[in-house]
Amino acid sequence: MLFDPDKQRAQIVGTGLVGGSIGMGLRRCGWRVTGCDTDPARERRALELGAIDQAGSDGDALITFVAVPAGAVACTARRVLHSLPPAGVVTDVAGVKAPVVAAVGDPRFVGGHPMAGSEQNGVEGSSPDMFEGATWVLTPQTDTDPVAFATVRAVVSSLGANVVEMPASRHDDLVALVSHVPHLTAATLMNLAAESALEHATLLRLAAGGFRDMTRIAAGEPAIWPDVCVENRDGILDVLDRLLGALGDVRRIVAGGDRESLLATLERAREARINLPAGVPASDQSSEVRVPVHDRPGVLAEVTTLLGEMGVNIYDLEIAHSAEGDRGVLVLVVDSAATERVRAALLARGFRCSVRMLGG
Repeated sequence: MLFDPDKQRAQIVGTGLVGGSIGMGLRRCGWRVTGCDTDPARERRALELGAIDQAGSDGDALITFVAVPAGAVACTARRVLHSLPPAGVVTDVAGVKAPVVAAVGDPRFVGGHPMAGSEQNGVEGSSPDMFEGATWVLTPQTDTDPVAFATVRAVVSSLGANVVEMPASRHDDLVALVSHVPHLTAATLMNLAAESALEHATLLRLAAGGFRDMTRIAAGEPAIWPDVCVENRDGILDVLDRLLGALGDVRRIVAGGDRESLLATLERAREARINLPAGVPASDQSSEVRVPVHDRPGVLAEVTTLLGEMGVNIYDLEIAHSAEGDRGVLVLVVDSAATERVRAALLARGFRCSVRMLGG
């Protein structure tokens, strides 16, 4: 969908991390972006960082992104819609969709949720590349204006995102499982460890890589979560109940010393985890390369630069830390056709690696 360059005007309501990143991405694509925020300092900072061209509102914006807490989206979106001409469309970025789209109730509103973010908070962490390869869910209703939907889809796709369309209620059920409950679980585990650390001062210093990896999302911005948990309460409670039931099963297995059942449970989880999509194009055969490394300056750059010089694209990268603290494993996902070259090149540099093909 091509847009008239003279009409490529957008506005961002809420110039935080996601709103700022959308603004940067749109400006890079040639859009003129106006932005506003309830915090004047954040609005000024967005202007300084180049997330917006101008502070304030634009009554002639073709598209408006509402990037405010979930509980404030509906009233904000309705207010913006009333101020726009008939061609203006509005979307949002909240992590809850069903109550939002129902409350807005306007054919020119398209619910949206970019599945991307950063451990950094606020507009300071914004990046025009945040949505490259990310999934961006859109949740049109039966009465959604087809032109409005096509506009939002085209603009979001131009930011590098992969658009997925689904019903709002289905979205909420899924994100409760893959986002909302994992965050609550990480926060709960982190608090449990912190309470224990009051009695055992060295506990957190000794925290192994697995603990750090599992609780990393607990470092995210807390302020967005009260609204999310209120708006998606039923979905979250359902997943929490299922999680508690599953933990109860694991507890019974451990209490009973049932080695066979425990091994089967762990093997199912391992198989599911290693086959998670890693941002690799669906048509590509890909493989996982695991490279044990020592914790020393430059080791990550050494491996990634080597593959870059070979012309091998790294689709995904993960660092699995060791409890010993001075070593870990780089987990790289690359094209299967390049694995033997990669293995040989790494071995020549003193790195021994293992390779496992992923599902194609």
